[in-house]
Amino acid sequence: MAGIQVVTDSGSDIPPQLAKDLGITIVSLSVRFGNDEVVDTVSLTPDEFWSRCAALAAPAVPETAAPSPGAFQEAYLKAHEEGFEGVVVVTLSSEVSSTYQSALQAKELVADKIPVEVVDSRNVSAGEGLVAIAAAEYSKSGASLEEVKKLADDVVDRTFGAVAVDTLENLRRGGRISNGSAFVGSLLSIKPVVEVREGKIESESKHRTRGRSLDYLAQRVNNYGEFERFAFLNGGAKDFDVFKDKVLAQRAIKDPIFADIGPIIGTHLGLGAVGIAFTVAPKGSDENKSSSADGEGSDSGK
Repeated sequence: MAGIQVVTDSGSDIPPQLAKDLGITIVSLSVRFGNDEVVDTVSLTPDEFWSRCAALAAPAVPETAAPSPGAFQEAYLKAHEEGFEGVVVVTLSSEVSSTYQSALQAKELVADKIPVEVVDSRNVSAGEGLVAIAAAEYSKSGASLEEVKKLADDVVDRTFGAVAVDTLENLRRGGRISNGSAFVGSLLSIKPVVEVREGKIESESKHRTRGRSLDYLAQRVNNYGEFERFAFLNGGAKDFDVFKDKVLAQRAIKDPIFADIGPIIGTHLGLGAVGIAFTVAPKGSDENKSSSADGEGSDSGK
């Protein structure tokens, strides 16, 4: 067998059947519930994760751990044994996880066996997943290692993600907001929208109600031109279908991917998170609307 094997980590939240269809190898991170460490995607599904989170005594939250270099080394060696010519790895943003460093260390361990290129997605969840999906689809065209790596780097620059979260507590514990902001936010029932900015999960806007935060996030799809790929993210939210319908009422989206936010990213965003991730088409492919991924917004004064 010839060709390029695409590898990513479980923080990419790629639907299992899609990963299987595209031949993407998933290297799992792990989640710790106190002294109990569970391997993501292997012995813990998203539904099981949310159930275990609900059973935790407040204010406890689980912790996550990156894969070891050995876990990536095993994936690389398997690709070598199966006859692949090289490996392209897409990882969680290096700003939020040491997964990228583990993948790089493993690259050195197999340097005499198979060439490996590591891509920092600068994103999380389906934002990372969309990069891996694009790389896997392109690899099937017979593209070389260098060509798949170049394509993945290009997609990184055109991929964005934003999520409406139901609580500030997980963000506070992850160091994304201050203790004071979390306290005030809980008193005012502030519902923030967060986005991935320069590889970091940061607050993008704050809203007085859940409905307003969902409306705001849904309307953001109008800030962009044609989507090359688009994914909905669901973190066990009871109102996910409401959010999905709000987005689709804004514009038609072809073949969206539906991704469950898994344990790794769910640990940081909390139960009830819903969001979007998308790759915009290259400039010149259509009458691209001007986009503005940056900039703070708020309706907290309304």
